[in-house]
Amino acid sequence: MESRSDVERGWPFLAAAYAFVVTMCGTTLPTPLYSLYQREFGFSSFMVTVIFAVYAAGVIVALLLLGRMSDFIGRRPVLLAALALSGLSAVCFLLAGGLPELFTGRTLSGLSAGLATGTATVMVIELAPERRRRAATLLATGANLGGLGVGPLLAGLLAQYAPAPLKLVFVVDLVLVAVAAAVVLALPETVRTRGRPPLRPQRLRVPKEMRTTFAAAAMAGFAGFATLGLFTSVSPTFLIEVEGESNLAVAGAVVFSVFAASVAGQALGRRLGPGRSLPGGCAVLVAGMAAIAVSLAIASLALLVLGAVIAGTGQGLSFLAAVRVVTGRSPADRRAEVTSALFVLMYLGISIPVIGVGALSLAVGLRSAGLVFTGCVALLAAAALLRLRGISDAASSR
Repeated sequence: MESRSDVERGWPFLAAAYAFVVTMCGTTLPTPLYSLYQREFGFSSFMVTVIFAVYAAGVIVALLLLGRMSDFIGRRPVLLAALALSGLSAVCFLLAGGLPELFTGRTLSGLSAGLATGTATVMVIELAPERRRRAATLLATGANLGGLGVGPLLAGLLAQYAPAPLKLVFVVDLVLVAVAAAVVLALPETVRTRGRPPLRPQRLRVPKEMRTTFAAAAMAGFAGFATLGLFTSVSPTFLIEVEGESNLAVAGAVVFSVFAASVAGQALGRRLGPGRSLPGGCAVLVAGMAAIAVSLAIASLALLVLGAVIAGTGQGLSFLAAVRVVTGRSPADRRAEVTSALFVLMYLGISIPVIGVGALSLAVGLRSAGLVFTGCVALLAAAALLRLRGISDAASSR
C-alpha cells in the first residue's frame, strides 16, 4: 500500500506518468518507419494497416482479458509487465528481418499498451496528493497521448538524421524502458491485493446509472481515436503519395502535431469542464475533418497540418472529458474495469476504420479512401454531438 508521506510529496504520480509516457511512446515508434519497412520487405499500404490493426487487437485482448488485473494484484506489477512487453516489442523491431517480426512486435506492443492504459491512468490519479487529483487526471491523459505523439517525432528525427534508421530508435527505447522499470519499482502500491483475478474475457459492463452518458462519451472517443489511428498508421504514406513529402522527420512531426494538439485540447478541457468539453470536442473534430478532406483534395501539406491540429484539439477536449466522467462516476472497486471498457471502444475506433481505409485504398486509391474516412468520422462526431445535446435537453427538462 502507498506511503502517505511519499504521496504528499508529489513525486510518485509524476514518476508513474513518466513510465506511462515511455510505454505509450514505444507503441508509435514504427509510424514514420513504415515506408522504410515497405521498401525493405516489399509489402503494400494495405499491409501497413493490417500491421497497425494487429497492434490494436493486442490492446483490446489485453483490456478484455486483463483489464481488471490491477484491481486484484496491484497497479505496480501490472505496469512492470507492460514495460517488459514494451521492451520485448522493441527487441522484435531491432531484430526484424520480415513481416513475422513486425507482426510479433506490434502484437507485444498492443498487449503492453492494453495493460498500461487503464492501469497507469488510474495509478497516476491515485498516487496524486488529494489537492492535485484534478491535475493528475489531465496529467494521466496527457501522458497517454503525449507518449503516443513523442514516439513518431523521436523515430522520425533519428531515422532521417541519424545512422541505422531502423535500429537506433529501438536501442534508445530500450534504455528509456529500463529507466522506467527502475522508477516503477520505487513507487508505492495503491491497491490492497484481493487474490487471483478471474482470467476470462471481461464483459464490457458499465454501471446502469451512467450508461447513457458513457455511450455518448464512447461515440466521441471512437471518432477521435479513429483520427489518431489514421495518423499513426498511413499518414506517412499519405504524405508521400498525396502530398509529395518524403522527409521522415516531417512525417513524425505531422503525427506529433495531432497528439500535441490533443494535449492542448485537454488543457483547455480542464478549464471548460466535461459538460462543455464533450460537445465542444465533437464540433471541433468535425471542423478538423473538413480541413483534412480539403487538404487531400488539393494536395496541401499546410492544410493537412492545420486539419491535424484542429482535429487533435477536438479529440483532446472530448477524450479528457470522457475519462473524467468515467473515472469520476465509476465505483472505486470497478474503476479500472470501467475505464478499460471505455478504452476498448476507443481502440476499436483506432483499428476498424483504419483497416477500412487500407482496403478501400486498393479499390479507389489512397486519396479517395482518405476522403471517405474523413466524411465518416465527421458524421460520427456530429451524431455524438446531437446525442449529447439530447441528454442535456432531457436533463434540463426534469
